Amino acid sequence: MDKRTVLYDRHVALGARLVDFAGWAMPVHYGSQIEEHHAVRTAAGMFDVSHMTIADLRGERVREFLRHLLANDVERLQVRGKALYSCMLNERGGVVDDLIVYYLEDDFFRMVVNAATRDKDLAWIGARARPFDVELRERRDLAMIAVQGPEAREKVYAALDPAQADRARTLRPFSGVDAGGVFVARTGYTGEDGFEILLPEERAPALWTDLQEAGVRPCGLGARDTLRLEAGMCLYGSDMDEETSPLESGLGWTVAWEPAERDFVGRAALEAQRAAGVERRQVGLVLQDRGVLRGHQRVVVEGAGEGEVTSGGFSPTLGVGIALARVPARIGTECQVEIRGRLHRASVVKPPFVRHGKRVYSV
Repeated sequence: MDKRTVLYDRHVALGARLVDFAGWAMPVHYGSQIEEHHAVRTAAGMFDVSHMTIADLRGERVREFLRHLLANDVERLQVRGKALYSCMLNERGGVVDDLIVYYLEDDFFRMVVNAATRDKDLAWIGARARPFDVELRERRDLAMIAVQGPEAREKVYAALDPAQADRARTLRPFSGVDAGGVFVARTGYTGEDGFEILLPEERAPALWTDLQEAGVRPCGLGARDTLRLEAGMCLYGSDMDEETSPLESGLGWTVAWEPAERDFVGRAALEAQRAAGVERRQVGLVLQDRGVLRGHQRVVVEGAGEGEVTSGGFSPTLGVGIALARVPARIGTECQVEIRGRLHRASVVKPPFVRHGKRVYSV
């Protein structure tokens, strides 16, 4: 826990409970994880996500390189500022990491990958970039603040200067823009509208304070995890890893199969798996009995075999236990989960569980 973001002093001053996350001292909550969760669902909350890894890629062949590196196809990005979510695969079709990539110029893309996978990702990308003469530069000089919730956009406009706010107002979902040296992207991880703001480290504390004064509640990683689970978004290392493919992790929609001649890393293995049919798939679970779903709990599917909860918890919005689970592909609409030695009934649903503050699954 020897690494600190530029907002560390702000977290301490706010009385945050700090925990170790991939070597970073990060706030898990500022007194109440539940209240922070509800603040994002009903108003606006902000997260210090400066520990995440931001990397810029430059070169005349950078688009060609990314079309080879990623399972999704950056050729879909034809408007500057547009973002794309993708998995980065190994040759076996396993997920090296998931990420967001932004098209900024013909020779310039920006990528945001996870914090815990920083060293592995940079080595992986750098080794594959060299044959394409693509320069990889990690942006340790940038901080990152995510502001999410139904009131997030208006509160961010109030915290930015007028020219920056005007630029931010032009953004459509899943796109970003440079606004006076601050990169504002209309993306997020919570199932709510809002922004992720990348800015020079020295400017981050002042923006954090301005957002607080605009009425945005500081939130920790605890609320961020319950929000992302309700939003049905996979967590790297729990719901996917190098041993599971996007087809087994509910991320088949992120694989661009066309054009067929695009030879991305892992394509051959993924095509073979698709042709043979996957034996496991990712589903959502809603617990029908009292209890809390947790990662690695055993899932029993009558007549089809067993699976495992990959990430789970109690949903503050819904008031029930929810989870993502990797299960036999032949699962029906019901299963059982083993909690402390007892089997509990669960319904099988299609994620997400919550979107824009409302329940969206059906059973």
